[in-house]
Amino acid sequence: MAIGPRNRPHFLLKDNGAVEPYRRPNRKIDPPVLPQRNRQVHAHALAQAIGVAVAAAEQQLAAPGVAAFETRGFYLEFDLPASERAGIDQLANRQQKMEVVAVREADGDAGGLKAAVFVPERAKNYFLNKIEQYRTTDTDKGRPRNEPLISRIDTAQLASARSLFTDEEGLFPLHDDVAVWWEVWLREGRREKFEAIAAALEIQMRQHAIRFPEREVVLALASTATVDRVVARSDTIAELRRAKDTPAFFTGLGGAEQRAWTDDLADRVQVSEAADDVAICLLDSGVRRTHPLIEPVLSVDDWHTINPDWGADDTPAWQGHGTRMAGVALYNDLIDPLAAQDPVELRYRLESVRILPPGDAEENQPDLYGAITGEAIARAEIQAPHRSRVIATAITSTTPSRGRASSWSSSIDQLSFETDAQRLILISAGNIRIDLTPADLLVRNDIEPLDDPAQAWNAITIGAFTNKVDVVDVAFAGYAPIAPAGELSPASRTSVSWDRQWPVKPDIVMEGGNLAHDGVNPGEPIDDLRILTTHFRPENRYFSTIGDTSSATGQAAKLAAEIMVSRPGLWPETVRALLVHSAEWTPAMATRITACHGNKTQLQAILRRYGYGVPDLGRALLSASNDLTLMIEDDIRPFQREGSGSVKTRDMKLHLLPWPKEDLLALGAEPVEVRVTLSYFVEPNPGERGWTRRHRYASHGLRFQMKTATESIDEFRARINQAARNEEEGAPVNVGESWLLGTFRDTGSLHSDFWRGTAADLAERDAVGIFPVGGWWKEKPYLDRYNEQARYSLIVTIRAPGAAIDLYAAVETTLTTEIVAQV
Repeated sequence: MAIGPRNRPHFLLKDNGAVEPYRRPNRKIDPPVLPQRNRQVHAHALAQAIGVAVAAAEQQLAAPGVAAFETRGFYLEFDLPASERAGIDQLANRQQKMEVVAVREADGDAGGLKAAVFVPERAKNYFLNKIEQYRTTDTDKGRPRNEPLISRIDTAQLASARSLFTDEEGLFPLHDDVAVWWEVWLREGRREKFEAIAAALEIQMRQHAIRFPEREVVLALASTATVDRVVARSDTIAELRRAKDTPAFFTGLGGAEQRAWTDDLADRVQVSEAADDVAICLLDSGVRRTHPLIEPVLSVDDWHTINPDWGADDTPAWQGHGTRMAGVALYNDLIDPLAAQDPVELRYRLESVRILPPGDAEENQPDLYGAITGEAIARAEIQAPHRSRVIATAITSTTPSRGRASSWSSSIDQLSFETDAQRLILISAGNIRIDLTPADLLVRNDIEPLDDPAQAWNAITIGAFTNKVDVVDVAFAGYAPIAPAGELSPASRTSVSWDRQWPVKPDIVMEGGNLAHDGVNPGEPIDDLRILTTHFRPENRYFSTIGDTSSATGQAAKLAAEIMVSRPGLWPETVRALLVHSAEWTPAMATRITACHGNKTQLQAILRRYGYGVPDLGRALLSASNDLTLMIEDDIRPFQREGSGSVKTRDMKLHLLPWPKEDLLALGAEPVEVRVTLSYFVEPNPGERGWTRRHRYASHGLRFQMKTATESIDEFRARINQAARNEEEGAPVNVGESWLLGTFRDTGSLHSDFWRGTAADLAERDAVGIFPVGGWWKEKPYLDRYNEQARYSLIVTIRAPGAAIDLYAAVETTLTTEIVAQV
């Protein structure tokens, strides 16, 4: 029989052979050595500190909150000596629902521990009562009651965001008002509440989350001051850490490690059966198609060059720019799919047309850029004529445009417009090419105009903004981002300096990364603030980084392709409209717009800086329950000529909108917003002949007006007729009240504006009119284009953020009644 702890022998055999009775050893454990303190002095000091903290917490709880709490309470931060870790567990009390949420080592030579504890409001006096017992009452053994708890605590204070920060101290933000990305470790069951608080405080969140048994981790963009508000007003947060998934981690890996990450993602890539229907066509320096993350969707047949002597492959002369663009066009920022474990579906193909020569010795002539672009597109279309495609290029001239048409920009407008071959073309706004400092932000951007051909009317021009603000690489400790979160990327160009008659550019902005500075030298494009993408030499490395308007253009191309895949058959004009219609200004941009206080000149400058903001796929494809979106694809015959007379405007279209009138009237004074976007392509007629009535660049123009609540249809038609005449004659045009942009929206060939009012007023604003204004089709009858039809796409959205009804369900169809009339 085995001898174990429960059946010890009664005798013990000694080494010399003697047998002695077995005696159980003395198992008495000495009590822990607790800090030696003056009992009364320590109790008084600790009670005073906790009393101050509780009083401050009561003021917090009495202030207007941002959410209804499941458990009202507050956080206390306790300081303990480093040797007293055993005291941490005693700070919690399950019966009182008090939880130790975060523990960290204190700064300084003295060391020590700091423990954050959530204390429900009903238990606010818990520690004060424990201290009073410690001060006045002894146990049966003559020791102060609660001594193992109270004697271990040095002091306490009301907790803040820093109290819950458990990461490296050097990663805590230096400035309270600078937004950074946080890993927010939520207490169990608090995610929904935290999301509501985030929406109220305009905290941006990433979509994905990680769930553990007692915690859920989300990423949120907020300043320390904003996180302090969340900590003070809710019980949601357990810990805070800095988000560290940056390109620096992946670019810092060795070749073998990069291969392992690449293989893992490549194994999860799935190419959709319908992927052959849509493609992104990159006009760039070529693409290294043998990269494992690119090869599945870039076939040899779709790998082109405009010069057979160059080859179709990417080369060092352009630092692998085309391959880096390809990675963004397929995956956006590679960090997210690499860090995930789910399958990644690629729903469209990639096409590459090399338009840049192998090296600097052989350069394309500037006056050939338009022809080169047309030839490049033709090669892709001849190979796969059945595909819908997004044509994207971040190749621009080093000569900035001033808004006027060039041969290159006019060629792009012509390629977009061509009858029965309309094309969606995306162009980067171009980058500022000088060293930049924090003082240059927005000042330099506003005076550096877009590069040629970004002024093209029919193209979507892509600028860059940034949410990249986290510098976590220890090699750049002490560096700070130049642009705050949500602002324009430091190198992005704008059209602020253009004359008013030129189109609003950029149309939209996407993530372009940031620059970091050390307070002395100009900004640097460090990996932490860039976008992770594919390297053009996978035999050496698999990952690289990209930024500025190049990365923004790649992301916009992906977004447009996703729209085409999800909504097959949409016109290019409609996809273009959806990109703009789904765009919203970030909080940083919106603050500047609000600060204009109705100053139209300032508002126009800000619109020319940011365009219409950052587009979103979900908004482009879906209508939320408190939003209603109507989409119309139609055509119009703008002009007519009777005999040998002059050309006159001909048709206008009135679209009666199927508003849920009863539901809107029931909402009464509830504030609502209407957004209208009109998109069409113009046929260009370039030439430096001034901006006169008889020498117009655009073939035609279209405008929209919305019926007012008090107008009849006939009165509305009469107002449209007058508006068309006023514009032709250069007289002021009345667009109606409560529109954000007003007549400034009427530049270019894409018009978008916002109306704000009450739901009851909107109920009777149930028609939108589309009407033509002059262009060279009308002014130059000898060119025999006045009988042409013109296509357009119209998108109208009602947004009622506070509405309790489902506007979408209230409308059974998105079809509108169309009334054709002559202007």
